[in-house]
Amino acid sequence: MREVLERAYYWISAELTTLLGFTLAIVFVAYLLRQKRSPATTMAWLLAVILAPYIGVPLYIIFGGRKMSRLAARKAPVYAGSAQRLAPAIDLDTERLLRSFGVPEAKPGNRVELLETGEETFARMMDLIQEAHSTLYVTTFILGDDEVGQALIEALARRAEAGVRVRLLLDDVGSWWLRRRKLAPLIEAGGRVAYFMPMFHIPFRGRANLRNHRKVAVADGRTAVTGGMNLAAAYMGPLPDHARWRDLAVAVEGPAVDDLEWLFRSDWKFATGEELAASRRRPPHPPGEPPTTESPQPGSAMVQVVASGPDVEGDPLYESLLSLIFFARRRVWIVTPYFVPDEMLVRALVLAARRGVDVRLIVPRRSNHPITDFAREGYIRDLYEAGAEVLLYRPTMLHAKAVLFDDRLTVIGSANMDYRSLFLNYEVALYLFASDRAEEVARWIERLAGGCTVYEPKPGGAREIVESVVRLFAPLL
Repeated sequence: MREVLERAYYWISAELTTLLGFTLAIVFVAYLLRQKRSPATTMAWLLAVILAPYIGVPLYIIFGGRKMSRLAARKAPVYAGSAQRLAPAIDLDTERLLRSFGVPEAKPGNRVELLETGEETFARMMDLIQEAHSTLYVTTFILGDDEVGQALIEALARRAEAGVRVRLLLDDVGSWWLRRRKLAPLIEAGGRVAYFMPMFHIPFRGRANLRNHRKVAVADGRTAVTGGMNLAAAYMGPLPDHARWRDLAVAVEGPAVDDLEWLFRSDWKFATGEELAASRRRPPHPPGEPPTTESPQPGSAMVQVVASGPDVEGDPLYESLLSLIFFARRRVWIVTPYFVPDEMLVRALVLAARRGVDVRLIVPRRSNHPITDFAREGYIRDLYEAGAEVLLYRPTMLHAKAVLFDDRLTVIGSANMDYRSLFLNYEVALYLFASDRAEEVARWIERLAGGCTVYEPKPGGAREIVESVVRLFAPLL
């Protein structure tokens, strides 16, 4: 009798579990179909939920939210108000497109300095901190639990002791391994530290998917450093290190710093509830309102700050990149650590290559995420077959993110050329409308190319089949 009851129990449990999994799959399929997602992303989640509901449903609960997430909706939009269709600051279609999303206009009179090495960036960061007199606002994805992270924390603490208002915003996932006690010197000196969208919170509200990938440091509302570098020894340091990742950052002085500070203040308010006052002496202007700018100086750059993420209506970063690729006439050079774009973006690059545009892609030979290296193969193969030049950087991990269009425009920021950066993360980029900066970046890319080997497709029909299957799930990486 006992054996019969045990068999009945296991049978009923199995049936109920199967029914529960099937019901959850149906509910989440219906929910997925209502979301405003790309067809590729929708298909990837549908396959995960239908084929493996016990795995796919929990993964979607943790990672699946985007702009429709309730938590993300609590953050005030960065570009509030209706779309701005005022006369652009420069006669360029890109700026008109970005203004239609409410992105602040491009501002003249900025001094821009490319920081090509980790030593340059570390020195510039330390100078920025040490020279601050009133405010220091820093946000990063990763703050290293290492000598570089400790040096920066101590420098921030010294300025906090001197009466500078120091605010440090860390992403909870990116800086997960940083021991909280390492931040004690800064907190004890009067600085404040906050974590963006904590993974674990009472009541639970974490979202592993929606991460703040922005890297911005602003001092006194006048000087800023931004780009792709995290604040850790793998990215920067006081001395050269042959194992350090190759990355790129930008130092900016001028009116564009207003928009970077505005972005930090928006993120900080969401994370802490504290509304920070603008640090510049002249009255700040919200994005979209006419700014007060100084007269452009010789050699100055026109700079537009473009944010993307759940706090931005639409996808201005992605759509402007797509538009720029379609309208490029001479070249589109891309440097990115991860290349897992959506189908429309890769198709635009293929068409550009076929119509004679110099399309060049530089990625690391091996990145720190092997699965993305495998997922990129199908996309890279498409570019290669269309006549684009694909180069694999060999000396170390390449973490820089830059795109050069023709001879006038360079995009440098925190976003990788993949689904996560373009559609999920909170990101920021600088659009540099300056021919001299474009040439400087072109020379930097040429130097990168000197450490590369030319990509050649790996033969094998079976491999191509596996790559095609992985490509179906690329939007989930």
